[in-house]
Amino acid sequence: MERRNSYGSDFRKKELAALNELLSEEELLIKKFKMLSEHTEDAEVKAKFTEISNKHQEHFQSLYAQLK
Repeated sequence: MERRNSYGSDFRKKELAALNELLSEEELLIKKFKMLSEHTEDAEVKAKFTEISNKHQEHFQSLYAQLK
């Protein structure tokens, strides 16, 4: 029985580590596309970068909700 708990604990640690990595990646993409949006003059490109940033923000929120 103790072995099963250890396995479950190891699995949970790996799961949390994977979620943490995904959150970090999404956060980086949010910042990247916000920065690109702020540094372009073209309104259409700015809108697309903002849209992409917002989509990654949604992904981040969805992943973060898994931690609760």
